[in-house]
Amino acid sequence: MIYYEILCYSCRRKFKVYEGSLKYKQFKEKKSKIFCCDDCSFKIRLDAIKNFFR
Repeated sequence: MIYYEILCYSCRRKFKVYEGSLKYKQFKEKKSKIFCCDDCSFKIRLDAIKNFFR
């Protein structure tokens, strides 16, 4: 299976983006230069939801 190793902008760890995923397509097309791993994206999303209901 084809994948790219990308550096997470939040935790600075490398993570793999596999062929067929949305992040893979965005990385290949260079639409976004900032990527975060699944753990960090979940934490960011959860914090945004918590702050929205305050």
